[in-house]
Amino acid sequence: MNQPFKDKVCIVTGAASGIGRAIAVNLARQGAAVAVSDVNDEGLAETRRMMGEPASNRIRVDRLDVADGDAIVRYAAATKEGLGNADYVFNIAGLTRVGSFEDTPLSSFEKVMDVNFWGVVRMSKAFLPQLLATKGGLVNISSLFGFIGFGGQAHYCASKFGVRGFSETIAQELADKGVRVTSVHPGGVATSIARNAAIDAMPAAYADRRELDDRFDRAAITSAERAAEIILDGAARGKRRVVIGRDAKIVSFVQRLFPESYAEKLAMLLPKSAR
Repeated sequence: MNQPFKDKVCIVTGAASGIGRAIAVNLARQGAAVAVSDVNDEGLAETRRMMGEPASNRIRVDRLDVADGDAIVRYAAATKEGLGNADYVFNIAGLTRVGSFEDTPLSSFEKVMDVNFWGVVRMSKAFLPQLLATKGGLVNISSLFGFIGFGGQAHYCASKFGVRGFSETIAQELADKGVRVTSVHPGGVATSIARNAAIDAMPAAYADRRELDDRFDRAAITSAERAAEIILDGAARGKRRVVIGRDAKIVSFVQRLFPESYAEKLAMLLPKSAR
């Protein structure tokens, strides 16, 4: 088995479930030293159990809110002291909400941006000195909604467009210094992010929460484990962009071809379950 992350020091946020958990488990099996964090203590404990006892025997578990800048600075120092300089940082933590911009309180919009965008920026800033020292890799989760706008997701799309722009820019700035930056764009992945989403206003197309959740479930065409494999492969190869799933690839292609009318084109191309 190819093990490009063996003995590497890897930092994974959002590790209590979904893609973050799958990445952490995969890294542990490869023999990496892994620091996992989240705000969900119960989920984080389950992730630690699933990681087993890797050959490196170096796993660190911390409660971390990526909306807390001071906590991130302390966390970067603590992981360096405990594990050494980071070779890879995987910024996976994220959340979403549902509701039109008109019906969404500004506080809700700010919360999504604070976690999804500013959390990535804060983590990147705090760990950059370590990555410069190791000539490591920074992996930031955007989304297929980092390519397109989507009704009811103004905050989420804004945050993911932001992650994409930020990642692509610092990839250029850091290339000559040996740090590789990867922007990841998953399509529908079987995670809990949608079911955990707060609803500020139910979209008119859905009768209730159950119907909305069913729609997200049908769109989840990629497992978290497969998404993790694709992300880790891209990170190991130093790719600047990783697109996960047929749906995300279609979205990216159609948006480039039809920048003004992609919404209408996608409505015709994608099955209802993927919209």
